[in-house]
Amino acid sequence: MKTFKTPMFLLTLFLCTITYSQNSADHTPWDRILVLNVTQNGLVNYEGVTTDVIIFYEYFRYLQNIAPQEHWDKKDKLAYWINVYNATAMKMILDEYPISSINEIENPWKRKAFKTNGTRYSLDDIEHNILRKFGDPRIHFLLNCGSMSSPGLWNRAYTGENISYALEERTSEFINDPQKNQITTNSARISELFKWYEEDFTSNHIEVIDFINQYAQVKVAPNTELKYVTYDWNINKKNEVTPITSNN
Repeated sequence: MKTFKTPMFLLTLFLCTITYSQNSADHTPWDRILVLNVTQNGLVNYEGVTTDVIIFYEYFRYLQNIAPQEHWDKKDKLAYWINVYNATAMKMILDEYPISSINEIENPWKRKAFKTNGTRYSLDDIEHNILRKFGDPRIHFLLNCGSMSSPGLWNRAYTGENISYALEERTSEFINDPQKNQITTNSARISELFKWYEEDFTSNHIEVIDFINQYAQVKVAPNTELKYVTYDWNINKKNEVTPITSNN
């Protein structure tokens, strides 16, 4: 990967924000990278990120060095692991960039790309063995694997302070995004996320439609047949467009 020079004063400014807190992680550098390089609809200017790649890698190393402590608040732990997932997916893409899909990387879901507290984790490990155990299906709408059909990457870092808001806002945004779901009163063409993680969305003894209707601006009638939009694995690059296709 081509490395771009970063002005020393900017690098110093970013690195000075990384502090080791006893009660939570400091995600300020990640927040600034996202603000500068992610659009409002969650697409990434990867060329912009590569310009500040030294800052990004320093933040990534920081995440590895500050494993959550038992006394951390649950919200801070959740924010940490969601940021870890999203930053790990981005690092895997940056390490191989330019690529057109994360699936061009050898075994991306099982690759042990993140290490903290002596343990190595893959994206699957982080999602299935850590994040899903928080018991909140809304986490699926905060995780970004660098694909067009993935929930858009938020142009903010998740923190203990904003995670409750983000869970609600990001879930509502995803469900009502016509590029991800096409919902009318009597039809529903929805993301394959709802098929892959159906047991999470129905864990409170409700149907997938019931979960969707909690957030959908247009409510789907009960017993409506669910159809699924084919997942677009192309990289979530700025100025790209996701075609909507049906996968019955």
